[in-house]
Order: sequence, then structure tokens, then C-alpha cells
Amino acid sequence: MLKSLFISNYALITSLDIRLGQGFTVLTGETGAGKSIILGALSLILGQRADSKAIKSNADKCVVEASFDISGYRHLTVFFDENELDNDGKSCIIRRELSATGKSRAFINDTPVSLVQLRELSNRLLDIHSQHENLLLSNAAYQLEVLDTVVHNQSLLQEYRREYTTWRTLTRRLELLRDEAAHASAEYDFLQFQYRQLQEARLLEGEQEELEAEADKLQHAGDIRTTLHQLVELLDGDSSVLQQLKEAQALLGRVSVYLPEGKLQAERMQSAYIELKELKVEWDSLQQDYELDPQRLEWVQNRLSDLYTLQHKFKVATVGELIVKREEFAGQLHTIESFDERIAEAVKELDECRTRLETKAKELTASRQAGRGQIEKTMVEQLLQLGMPNIRFKTDIQPTSDFTPYGCDAVRFLFSANKNRELQPVQEIASGGEIARLMLSIKAMIAEKSDLPTIIFDEIDTGISGEIAHRMGSIMQQMSRSMQVITITHLPQIAAKGQAHFKVYKDDSGKQTETFIRELKSDERLLEIASMISGDSASEAALQNARELMGN
Repeated sequence: MLKSLFISNYALITSLDIRLGQGFTVLTGETGAGKSIILGALSLILGQRADSKAIKSNADKCVVEASFDISGYRHLTVFFDENELDNDGKSCIIRRELSATGKSRAFINDTPVSLVQLRELSNRLLDIHSQHENLLLSNAAYQLEVLDTVVHNQSLLQEYRREYTTWRTLTRRLELLRDEAAHASAEYDFLQFQYRQLQEARLLEGEQEELEAEADKLQHAGDIRTTLHQLVELLDGDSSVLQQLKEAQALLGRVSVYLPEGKLQAERMQSAYIELKELKVEWDSLQQDYELDPQRLEWVQNRLSDLYTLQHKFKVATVGELIVKREEFAGQLHTIESFDERIAEAVKELDECRTRLETKAKELTASRQAGRGQIEKTMVEQLLQLGMPNIRFKTDIQPTSDFTPYGCDAVRFLFSANKNRELQPVQEIASGGEIARLMLSIKAMIAEKSDLPTIIFDEIDTGISGEIAHRMGSIMQQMSRSMQVITITHLPQIAAKGQAHFKVYKDDSGKQTETFIRELKSDERLLEIASMISGDSASEAALQNARELMGN
């Protein structure tokens, strides 16, 4: 229940502090007095879009704060627990602040929250039915929502939507798989050709470096062999270095004992002789490794040419990178070849989900079919009270061509207020006054089936007068026995039925025009209702009429 509403610096309001009670409360006032301004401020509590232009001139920010009594609504505990918000189980304060810079902040029990959190809670506490909401009656989704609310399909609908979300996800995944498979299939032959080209190349890590070294060796084998032969001849041929060195050793040996360092020099010469002799043996042996092999050279050059061609084609620099490419192609081919299996698994999973979804959809349909008679009965009873003696009302349920977020049903409210007219969709036949009565009946019916603490009607009585207005007021009174009902009205028949009566008015006496609201006492109520009957000056007849209305 809405206990109080504080508004500061919003539009024409400098400061308002409204205290509300249980039951049926009415708000009246002249057109333009500011009733819609109060509702506009209250809509901020519901998480509506904030506009900095709504801030009162020369003010830094506006504040709207609503206090609710939630002591009878234990189911809200789950919301507070899930969002880690303070909750004493008795009251809840929702505040919205809007700065002149356009920054908006929201609070629940003084804890900052997001607008999503704000809407989730406030929509469980308060419903504002404005005049434009009568247009909802032409919306098929709204009619279906009404039906589900009345037959308590919320849990079943949540179960259905979980399966529906999964079904949509799996359907999309299957579509993507098939698109990928079709696209990949077109590239399969080319990928396979590239893979086979690399596979048949029998690539080996490090092969290129070894072949390049071997090619250099084979290309220069003749020069190397000739040079090695010449070196061997120099060391061990006619007049060879080794022979001359041996003779030098003998000469040095004759006098070495007489030279200060003769022995050391003789040892050095012996070492040089041994080193050169070993080099001669090595060069002689090395010549065998550099045999001319034109065929091998041609093979190595051709192999290197093939490797270079592959590297150029695949835009890489090494055989190792070619091997990586080969493995990538192998992986892509495996993915393509596995598409059939993956698609089959996806189809199976989707079929299983569809079966579960069909089951939930059928349960929804069955529940709606079983409950539509209850709606028809209640609506006829309410509309008979509201002056429609020939009313006929039917809830038409037809299957949809496919699954929707709401099941497999399309719902239409069919309506006729006259004997000579066939049942037709409400939006095609109902007049403005009939729409108002239909919406009030629907709201009253929903109120009985929901846990909503407070509902506010903004001139739902548009197009209504006389006895019908009296009956609409009686229905609101009846609704107020189980919830708080607040209505903005221009009709004295409805205003007279309120337990509490507030008047909204403007004051132009100061430097700025301001909107105010005050609760009327008994005698003030009488004058206000009389003025609503006859105009500005309440005649004695109007006063008597007002007394009669208030006495009913």
C-alpha cells in the first residue's frame, strides 16, 4: 500500500507531502490544476524515463519519494534477498532523484539500485492506469496477458518460456551449423587439394636447411676436390713441404745441443711436421666426400625448388610453417567432414526440446481453455452492472502457426453490447465509453487474482456519466476492499464514493504558478462535489444532490 508520496521541485510543484490510507481515495481538481503532474512524478518511481526539463525552474534537482507498507506481501522477500537489499518486512521506501544535468539516481531503502531493479519492485507494488492504456485493449498480447493472469498461468508460462528460449537458441544454432556446412562444402574440394599437395610433399622439419647445405656442397665438389688434391701434393709430393721439413729437422738436430733454445725449437719443428702430416691425411680422406654426383645435385635442386614454390604459394618462409598450414587444412577438413554428425546431434537436441515445448504449450492451452469461461462470466456480470443489459463477451482462442513467446494461442476478446450486432473484436466495435467500462471490469477482475497492493486510475471514467458513473464508483469501492484504489476523476458520482478525498489546485498568487494538493474535510468535500455537479458556484440543489451522493 502507498503510504506517502513526497515530491520536490517537479514541474509546478515546489514541495508536496501526501499521506494516504487504505481503501478508496479520490483526487479531483480543475483541468490543468496539476493532477497529471503528480502522476508524472509518480511514474519516476515506476522507472519511467527521466527528463531534466521536468525539474522546476532554478532548482538543482527534483526528488520523488514513495513509502509503501509491505507487511502483507511476504513474497517480496525473495526480491530483497536476491538483490541484497535491506528489508524489515514492514515498509519500503523508493526514491528517484533527477539533477539539472540530466543525471538520474534510484534508491530502494536508501541503497542505490539500477532502473531495472527499481521497475521490478515498483511494478509489484503499484499499477497506474492512464487514459492511453485503454488502447491496450486492442493489443492481442495484452488480452492474452489478462487471460493468463486470471487463470494463474504465471508459473506455467515461466516454464514454457524457459523451453521457448532454449528452442530458439537451438534453432538458431542449427541454422548456423547448416549455413557453415553449406559454405564449407563449397570450399571442401579446394581445401582437400591444398592438403593433398602438402601431404604428398612429405615435409620434414629442418629438411630445407639440410638440402641447402648439401646443394652448396654438391655445386662446389669439383673445386673442393681439386684444391684438396693440390694441397696433398704440396705437402707430400715431389719437393713436398713434409720432405723439406724433415730435412730441416735433421739440420736443426745437428746443432740443437749447442743452441740456447735448440731443444725447444726442435720440439716445435717436430710438432709442425706432425700437424702438417695429419692435415695431409685428412685432406686426402676428405677428397672421397666430394665425389661429383650430377644426379644427386639435380634431385636436391628440384626438391628445393618444390619447397620454395610451396612457400611462395602459401605465403610462408619455412618448411615448419608449411607443416603448420598442412595441419590447419587437416583440421578444417575434419570439421567439414564432421558437420553431418554435428547437424544430426543438433537436430536430435532440437527435436527433444520441441517435444518438451509442445507439452508446455499444450498445458498452457488447456489452462486457458479451462479458464476462459471464468473470464466471460465475470466480465458479463461486471458489464451488466455497468449498464450493458445486452452484453455478450467471449474469449476466442485460436492456434498460432508456430510457437510464440506466449505459447501457441492467439486470444481475442469478442464483444457485443447490442442484440442486433454479432460478436466482433473489442477494438473494432466498442465505443469510448464502452472501452472505459471494459477496462475497469478487466482491472477489477485482475485485482481479485493478483497480489498488487495499489492501483491508480487516471480518469478511466472518460466518456461516462450519470448512473454508469455511479456504478463504476461502486466497482472501485468493491476493489478497495482487497487493495488500495486511488482514482483521478471529474465525475461527482465517483468522487462521492471515496473514503478519502484530495483536491489538486494551482496557486498564481506568488511569483510563480505552483501546484498544491490537500485532503478535504467532510464539509469541504460536500462543496467540492457540489461544484463538480453545478460548476463554480454550488447551488442548494447541487449541495442536496452532493449530500445524496455522499450518503449512498
